[in-house]
Amino acid sequence: MLLDVLVRTLEAVAATRSRLAKVNELADLLLRLDPADIPTAVGLLTAKPRQGRVGIGWSGMRAAKGGPAPEPNLTIAHLDAALDRLQATAGTGSTVERAATLRTLMAEATEREQAFIAGVLLGELRAGALEGVLTDAIARAAGRPVEAVRRAAMLSGDLGWAALLAITGTAAQLDAVGLVVGRPVQPMLAATAASASEALEATGEASVEYKLDGARIQVHRAGDDVRIYTRTLAEVTHRLPEVVEVVRGLPVRDVILDGETLALDEDGGPRPFQETMSRFGTNAARTTLLHPWFFDVLHIDGRDLLDEPLSTRIGVLERIAPGHRIPGKITADAAVAESVSRDALAAGHEGVVVKAVGSAYAAGRRGSNWIKVKPVLTYDLVVLACEWGSGRRTGLLSNLHLGALDPVGEFGEAGGYVMVGKTFKGLTDALLQWQTERFQELEVRRTAGTVWTEPVTVVEIAIDGVQHSPRYPGGIALRFARVKRYRDDKTAAEADTIQTLRALLHTPGGRNVSPAPTEPDLGRDIPLPKN
Repeated sequence: MLLDVLVRTLEAVAATRSRLAKVNELADLLLRLDPADIPTAVGLLTAKPRQGRVGIGWSGMRAAKGGPAPEPNLTIAHLDAALDRLQATAGTGSTVERAATLRTLMAEATEREQAFIAGVLLGELRAGALEGVLTDAIARAAGRPVEAVRRAAMLSGDLGWAALLAITGTAAQLDAVGLVVGRPVQPMLAATAASASEALEATGEASVEYKLDGARIQVHRAGDDVRIYTRTLAEVTHRLPEVVEVVRGLPVRDVILDGETLALDEDGGPRPFQETMSRFGTNAARTTLLHPWFFDVLHIDGRDLLDEPLSTRIGVLERIAPGHRIPGKITADAAVAESVSRDALAAGHEGVVVKAVGSAYAAGRRGSNWIKVKPVLTYDLVVLACEWGSGRRTGLLSNLHLGALDPVGEFGEAGGYVMVGKTFKGLTDALLQWQTERFQELEVRRTAGTVWTEPVTVVEIAIDGVQHSPRYPGGIALRFARVKRYRDDKTAAEADTIQTLRALLHTPGGRNVSPAPTEPDLGRDIPLPKN
């Protein structure tokens, strides 16, 4: 199929606010594709080509973009093959060869195709955030239940593969997709609440667990083979030998575990998050020892546990890894939940996660069964631009423009980002230097005072609340925003939403309020981890 057909379909999808119309457009495209093109097309539509990032930045794209082809002639398969060549080209002379490959590709593309290719390679294809709509379209095209398609995508980690199976395979084959030890699945996510008692009211009886300030890990073991993946499903096994050793020592043959790892100080308290994350981004000497803690088990010795209630999964986890279980209590008492929250904070952790004991593990989904609670309001936002500083910050990019994700297009383009405020507070000299270099690498345009960047950098922002404001499209502005840290472990698609921030308008003073401490009754303990 010509790439032009896909691009025009995407333009039609972007031009309508009707979800049904978007689904119909995409379903029609999927049915017209050659089966071999389906996985490739799905990857392009979601701005996640099967080759991943091929190392093309803005400067390389600008250098390669010449005069466009007069008529559409580029096929989806031809683009896919070019991306294969870009990915495979490395070593001496590779820079020149890669530039030539990209120039040839862009010369074969029409003007609208050039813009599309740039959006895919630079991660700026905003419609690519509409995976939910595309999942519905796959189900429509295949005549399959959307939940079956979604589950196959989550458990395989590949929406394109799930689309091919749904459209060309049988219903039984689609339903048979399950966990495979060694193949990572998208992690279950948590919603946010103002307090542990508020979260407990929403979940009923729950496991109230410490929220560690660590890095999310998913660990797969098949016999002696152990694989470790980050929350973005990148493999980091070779960087965490101490975690591999712990998991090999568990009394199981095959297992998939969900948890966190972090560095501890001499007293057993958590070290700064940056020290933990440094182990994920470098192959340098391992001077910091990381300790694993697990809060869920998805599979054990041939038995999938995804659909089992959390209470069952906790029982399995306590049996196989009692010394590495995240601490907490199972309770239906709000006073107990608040006590666990205070204990977590006193131990130096972020807060708690309240999890309904009857809930299944919803891979890749954010719902009301897991609810995180932090005493300070923190949200993961996306950097849209940065202003040059003045005074002692002259020559440094300082004031951040912050955006929240708008997944449904309530305040603009679906999958885009809505600006909600600015801040230059909380930035250390090291962070100022880092972001000055980094945001110029991600630059898309600039004025005399501001550099606009690709919307790919996630930063954790602490706020005192939000307030009504006509200044920004979402109608709110952050109150007393300050930088806590950059989140290298999160993608922009995982940022908090404008709808989540707007919901704070309905809480007292535009912020979360925790109740006064009370003396709890005793709940059922979850064992504390042994260091």
